[in-house]
Amino acid sequence: MDREIKKVLDEILSSVKSLDARLSKLEAGTGRGDTGASVEEKKLSLKEFLIERGPSNGVQKTLAIGYFLENYDGASPFNAADLERGFRAAREPVPPNINDKANLCVKKGHFMEHSEKKDSLKAWLVTRTGEGIVEAGFG
Repeated sequence: MDREIKKVLDEILSSVKSLDARLSKLEAGTGRGDTGASVEEKKLSLKEFLIERGPSNGVQKTLAIGYFLENYDGASPFNAADLERGFRAAREPVPPNINDKANLCVKKGHFMEHSEKKDSLKAWLVTRTGEGIVEAGFG
């Protein structure tokens, strides 16, 4: 093989190995962005989640916040206090009666009551139907 061709092939192989190592780091979650913060350290905020999913009314926002609490915040089951905390964290107006919004979600089959209370308050879980609606983006 010609020396020049071998040199070019060696350079290509070196580049491929370098890219492979970088890709492995990114897949392992150790890659760093321009800020030096790990990709894994960045969390999705509740406000970002609501903007991304696009709920248009209080019942849909209640459903989306319940979904977020279960899937991103570890609050499963969740109660009215958790939902209120979620509305406040997202800087959304808190409905005058959160229990009413949650009960409308139950009526639609998007929430189900949990068998036990949480902190002496009625608690709910998001149903599969409710999850599907949130994941589809209310569109």
